[in-house]
Amino acid sequence: MSPHRFTAPTWSLFRIVVGLLFLCHGLASVFGVLGGNRGTGQAIEPGTWPNWYAALIQLVCGALVLVGVATRPAAVLASGSMAYAYFVVHQPQGVLPIQNGGVTPALYAWAFLAIAVIGAGPWSVDALITRRRAEPEPAANVRPLQPSGRR
Repeated sequence: MSPHRFTAPTWSLFRIVVGLLFLCHGLASVFGVLGGNRGTGQAIEPGTWPNWYAALIQLVCGALVLVGVATRPAAVLASGSMAYAYFVVHQPQGVLPIQNGGVTPALYAWAFLAIAVIGAGPWSVDALITRRRAEPEPAANVRPLQPSGRR
């Protein structure tokens, strides 16, 4: 049974949307745009542990995953940061994500883990680089075809 023809493009769209949403969190927290950190309109004070560093990870990893460059390492870092956020910030407040407000970090952690395992998909810079590396080099001693001018 062959894969459905929309599987690969849909996976790329999933990665793009997840990366964009994560990037938006980073932009809001680092620069105070898009409503700012947690809707306050304010950016997080630079260097504040762990919030500013988490926001920086969101910004950088979100951008990398969005365009699909260094996708697997960026997704591993993003997944780990969200797992950390869930277990350190949310899980102590309740067992289930619905009880402790940790649904978003839990979903991001699992989504980025899936992206890290499966890869970027066909619509990505990673795939473009792979395709370019796979193209055969033209032989140095072969002359290109010249138009003859005859019909």
